[in-house]
Amino acid sequence: MSVSDYRSSGVDLDAMGALKERIKAFATATHGPEVLNPDGDFAGLYRLNGYSEPVLVASTDGVGTKLKIAAHLGHYESIGQDLVTLNVNDILTRGARPLFFLDYVAFSELDAQLMDTLMRGIVWGCREVGCALIGGETAQLPDTYGPDEIELAGFVVGVAESDAVLDGSTIEVGDHIIGIPSNGLHTNGFSLVRRVFGIDENPSVLFRHYHELQHQLGEELLVRHRCYYPMLEPVLGLVKGLAHITGGGIPGKVPPVLPSGMCASFRRGSWRVPPVFDLLQQEGGVGIEEMYRVFNMGLGMIAVCDDENLPAVQEKVPDAILVGSIVEREGEEQVIIEDG
Repeated sequence: MSVSDYRSSGVDLDAMGALKERIKAFATATHGPEVLNPDGDFAGLYRLNGYSEPVLVASTDGVGTKLKIAAHLGHYESIGQDLVTLNVNDILTRGARPLFFLDYVAFSELDAQLMDTLMRGIVWGCREVGCALIGGETAQLPDTYGPDEIELAGFVVGVAESDAVLDGSTIEVGDHIIGIPSNGLHTNGFSLVRRVFGIDENPSVLFRHYHELQHQLGEELLVRHRCYYPMLEPVLGLVKGLAHITGGGIPGKVPPVLPSGMCASFRRGSWRVPPVFDLLQQEGGVGIEEMYRVFNMGLGMIAVCDDENLPAVQEKVPDAILVGSIVEREGEEQVIIEDG
């Protein structure tokens, strides 16, 4: 068999070129004067201004198997927003302001409509936090993915003054733990979610209406990952530490913020757990410890502050909830979750 051109092997250079031009047009909507090469060929250029001793803060992550839910439903806008948000939330834990974002998208077969909706979501996510989309990579990889599969990853770079980087080192016994609510699953635990509901075997379950959720399961699973930067940026100087509650849950994500000898004590019942978690526990017979280890269980971000700054934090972040306190560590446990 003879192969005469690249297209016959599964890569359409003309279609990919047109796609990249559309992506450039999307990205322009996020650019300010700091972006020095709007076309973004080969590498993006960004001028850093206004900092005396800047520390760059970077993160990379993807949306995991939530992508499979988006593929079943043919809805990608919220996934694009999620991709930006989860990375921005991660650098927020160091007190960083997001500067610029890059994405990586790979697929076997080009779906222009899918890419347009995905890029629209990424742009919305960037504009929400004042972050510039300055580049990335879009790759067509024949035979690597299935017809409806894509690979998606995001990269964000932010900045903080060196004396304002959050590291939790000043946290003391008696400090307050403040929880900022999640609005559902965010982007973690979807491998377990898919198994509990049998989604891969029977995608039609995504259209089932659940009384507990007051809407269809698919709608719940694609609720976007909440962005915490706009609400917490005004209080970065008032908190001692932040933890983004993603994979590993509260027990896995809070300990890295704590100094040696400290333990975070949470009062279960002091915050609302969204109904999707109760539904998951009942449908799947998942134990409560496993639920807290896999999911955020209603708290998407954890902050620690002292007595003096507690009133100001609660005033500036209206839905902040006092959920526990820092205590001396006894034994191996760094996180305690007890009924309040």
